[in-house]
Amino acid sequence: MSKLIYADNAATTQMDVAAFEAMKPFLINEYGNASQPYAFARKPKKALQDAREMIAACIGAAPEEIFFTSGGTESDNWAIKGSTLLNAHKYATVTSAFEHHAVLHSCKALEQRGYPVAYMRPSREGYITVEILKEYITSQTYLTSVMLANNEIGTVQPIKELCAVAHENGSFFHTDAVQAVGHIPVDVHDLGVDMLSASAHKFNGPKGAGFLYIRGGLKIMSYSDGGAQEFGLRAGTENVAGIVGMAVALKNNCDALEENTRYVARLESKLVSLLESSGIKYVRNGGTNRLPGLLSLSFPGADGEAILHRLDLTGICISTGSACNSKNTEVSHVLRAIKLNDNCAKGAIRISLGKNNTEEDVEAIFAALTKIFRV
Repeated sequence: MSKLIYADNAATTQMDVAAFEAMKPFLINEYGNASQPYAFARKPKKALQDAREMIAACIGAAPEEIFFTSGGTESDNWAIKGSTLLNAHKYATVTSAFEHHAVLHSCKALEQRGYPVAYMRPSREGYITVEILKEYITSQTYLTSVMLANNEIGTVQPIKELCAVAHENGSFFHTDAVQAVGHIPVDVHDLGVDMLSASAHKFNGPKGAGFLYIRGGLKIMSYSDGGAQEFGLRAGTENVAGIVGMAVALKNNCDALEENTRYVARLESKLVSLLESSGIKYVRNGGTNRLPGLLSLSFPGADGEAILHRLDLTGICISTGSACNSKNTEVSHVLRAIKLNDNCAKGAIRISLGKNNTEEDVEAIFAALTKIFRV
């Protein structure tokens, strides 16, 4: 196998060395339980507070609005179930048909309990517009949930405008921002969201750590009972090392956001230019407002799974369909939601470039694709 080229950053990212180094003391030496009253717990306790403040500053929130979780899936589950099940009179939910499964399956769980859920169909370009939301939202809608950026096609949604519509109709608004936080500017107050989910491993932090932003004053059910952690709403001994690593990784990404965006956009542009001049027949899925570096490409008549395995044999990691659904080789729900024709949908792959990729990586990916299609 050739040198590994990792181009599946939308699935997970390489941890920053600085984040790892920040975690080490709390795994080896400062391992005290932050909830204990003795002196040995003071450093872990302060580390949690510092991390909460650091993360809050990165997204324009107050520290007390940040709740630590195990990742995006937990955050989505908590936001959707914890808010909707709280109200016995106004209990409908509106979401989109191409959300991450953490949102979709949470909504299915609501339906099984008798709570109605409406699933909005995005435009063919992959957007939920204000007009689409107005068709689905009603006076009974308690929660509207739309992801900030789609994990498969990369389209960035007009969350600020959608939030305004939701609030006009008396609905709270949650956004799954797992794919966006640390990669594009995110300010919760500018967006107007009431809740926002994020996951550390998507922005070069450790796996097993995430957070849920909950706007101050918003009531939500506790996620777990048994202790006073996370302001009494999520019991359980805190993952201090993971939380510290998450905070450092997020701050580093946010501090270098413009530089990283320009760099990744340049890599993306290079790959697109090579493909355009190659004669390879392909279609790029999604609209024009997309996450930098994320390319959903369809090769009509080809098999996306076969392309993935051919690239894997050369040491190149990409994705096909939905990254969290790797055992299912059927066309993903995202591509079906935007009504991509089967000829293109079955030949779809996702290449997601990150700040650790190089121009040489892009050239190697292109060279491997030309061999597959024998251009």
